[in-house]
Amino acid sequence: MKTIPKIDFEVTQSLFVVSAPSGTGKTTLNRRLMRDHSDIVMATSHTTRPMRSGEKEAYDYYFLDIPSFEAMINKGELLEYAQVFGNYYGTSFRELRKLVHEGKKVVLEIDVQGWEKAKSTLIATKSIFIVPPSLEVLRTRLTGRGTDSIEAQQRRLRTAKMELMKSYLYDYFIINDDLEQAYVQLEAIIHHGQFAGISKQNGIRHCEGLIKEFELSSWDLGDLPENIQRDKKETG
Repeated sequence: MKTIPKIDFEVTQSLFVVSAPSGTGKTTLNRRLMRDHSDIVMATSHTTRPMRSGEKEAYDYYFLDIPSFEAMINKGELLEYAQVFGNYYGTSFRELRKLVHEGKKVVLEIDVQGWEKAKSTLIATKSIFIVPPSLEVLRTRLTGRGTDSIEAQQRRLRTAKMELMKSYLYDYFIINDDLEQAYVQLEAIIHHGQFAGISKQNGIRHCEGLIKEFELSSWDLGDLPENIQRDKKETG
């Protein structure tokens, strides 16, 4: 196996973390960004879940069996990982080093739980939180898919509330009220290196407002989970 040079993740300016509650459009935005700019790539995660129809190895995920994934954990090869519904998901240091060494701007699409774990390692990384304009819009987007059960929709909404409580972890905030405008802002941050979106202070304030909407809503979301569930990129 070819040796990948060590990268000092504390100083590299080539990594960008993008997180968002499920249904906020982050994967749509990130995929378009990669189509439009050849110097921008998305880091591919590892998983132990089976490959689904239409998915490609090394594009959607690196698909591993559980012993292989656990060996990566034991060797300290993963930046962050979690086990969800019996399957592991995680991001390897090797994947990030390879892409940074190739001179690419690397988008790391991970959830809030993953960024909370990785933040102390990726000190120079710019982090972007994409959020809905309102709780009602988020709920409409989730229910409008028509692919999730009521239980799954409730789980995603519970998770969104937990994620919004961690908004202070992020540097940039984009309110995805209009997909085209949100894309222009994301492109400005990652491709052009410009400030875009709203300030961190206003972003946190907006998230606090969304949390208050949760508390005032009449929806029965059930008990909140102890830990944030992973928001997989196919749900973005």
